[in-house]
Amino acid sequence: MKLLVLSHAEVERLLPMRECVEVMARALVSFSRGEVAQPLRTVLRPEGAAGLLGLMPAYKAGGSVGGAAAGGEGAGDGGAAFGLKAICVFPGNAARGVDAHQGCVALFDGGTGEPRAVVNASAITAIRTAAVSAVATRALAREGAHDLAVVGAGVQARAHLAALSCVREIKRARVASRTAEKARGLVEETESRYGFPVEACETVEEAVRGADLIVTATSAREPVLRREWIAKGAHLNAVGTFSPRSREVDSETVAQSSLFVDSRESALNEAGDILIPMREGLITAEHIRAEVGEVLTGARAGRTSLEEITLFKSLGLAVEDLAAAQFVFSRARETNAGAWVEF
Repeated sequence: MKLLVLSHAEVERLLPMRECVEVMARALVSFSRGEVAQPLRTVLRPEGAAGLLGLMPAYKAGGSVGGAAAGGEGAGDGGAAFGLKAICVFPGNAARGVDAHQGCVALFDGGTGEPRAVVNASAITAIRTAAVSAVATRALAREGAHDLAVVGAGVQARAHLAALSCVREIKRARVASRTAEKARGLVEETESRYGFPVEACETVEEAVRGADLIVTATSAREPVLRREWIAKGAHLNAVGTFSPRSREVDSETVAQSSLFVDSRESALNEAGDILIPMREGLITAEHIRAEVGEVLTGARAGRTSLEEITLFKSLGLAVEDLAAAQFVFSRARETNAGAWVEF
């Protein structure tokens, strides 16, 4: 038996952002239709450890979640498949210039259980997380939204600049971080990459005021975003936290927004942005209007007015990793990418 190994660079090449947006849209629809088996993630947080380990399994029957279309049967091209992402999250890595997310996505044949591929999870996580935000933005943001604010200056901040420019005509982007130096570094790195200016701001408030597209991509435990800074009609993507005890968005923003999620079950078990205002009595579980997959199928309403604030709380789903792994597996076979090893 041979196993395909795909590196970070190979995943980036095989999974272009614009194509990943469409892969993620199909995955979210499949999830909300109940076509995927996916338990809540398991998180190991040892006392005293510098990080945590998350395990994210998923299964889909025949019919590729990711939409890849190579010939033949198998885990990557329409056959049944299992996927498992094992991911370590080390917030302190940013200070070392290393991605906070480290791990792999394992892809298994759904008919035999044979492992088919091991794929770099840092690359998949960066690309698919931002692509999911782009799907939500395309579905929920006002058509004319073009002023982007990004809170955070790490891997996800960079990926979201690329992703949101795929679905809206960005005319200006502002970036704020805990340290102005990091924000300026991101600007220097990206200023010639896009057809719109990217500016570094000294404060989050300065970046967010007047923006109609907002991304929070931080490792914060307490809110970095406050309601009084947010313009009417803005769309928010909150992607940085997945702990019941941590949040990026204050309770007033959540309570006064139309709230959308990737998974209700995950949101009501893992999202501090939602669970904390619930504990405060400001919202109930019914405040979640819909999963984004339900909006995409028309099963539930998305934005209903130009002035409402829409908030998408992204937790990251195993089905997204499975879909991305299937896609790059099929692309790798088509292009002879990666390394095949005896296993």
